[in-house]
Amino acid sequence: MKIKQISLFLENKPGHVCNACRVLADAGINIESMSLADTEQFGILRLIVQDWQKAVSVFEKNAIAVKLTDVIVVQVPNKPGGLADLLGILDQAKLNIEYVYEIHTGPKETTTLIFRFNDPETAIQVLQQQGVSLVDEKELF
Repeated sequence: MKIKQISLFLENKPGHVCNACRVLADAGINIESMSLADTEQFGILRLIVQDWQKAVSVFEKNAIAVKLTDVIVVQVPNKPGGLADLLGILDQAKLNIEYVYEIHTGPKETTTLIFRFNDPETAIQVLQQQGVSLVDEKELF
């Protein structure tokens, strides 16, 4: 149930995010979801793409620092308390969330979130035991 996420380490300067996106566009790779977090000097651009192997290759060929990370994609009811209920399950299991961001998929009744956990295997077990809907690569793409 894990999905590969690409993380790029970019200098926090104009044009660096554009360049990374252009490299993917020129290779015919569509960005399904992205998140950008920055510090004063550097930023981390996190990307979900279908052909992550090809994306890693084109980034490396363009001298862009790239790292692969396993993330878990979860569907949450899109209603008041939907996210709070999920977070309660994670809190009860004492799972640490390193970060989370959204990916647009599926019907309006659900919100699809990408989670990075400190212990993804345990997170998958807990979520499955609680009947939480996990999304695999086939469903995502």
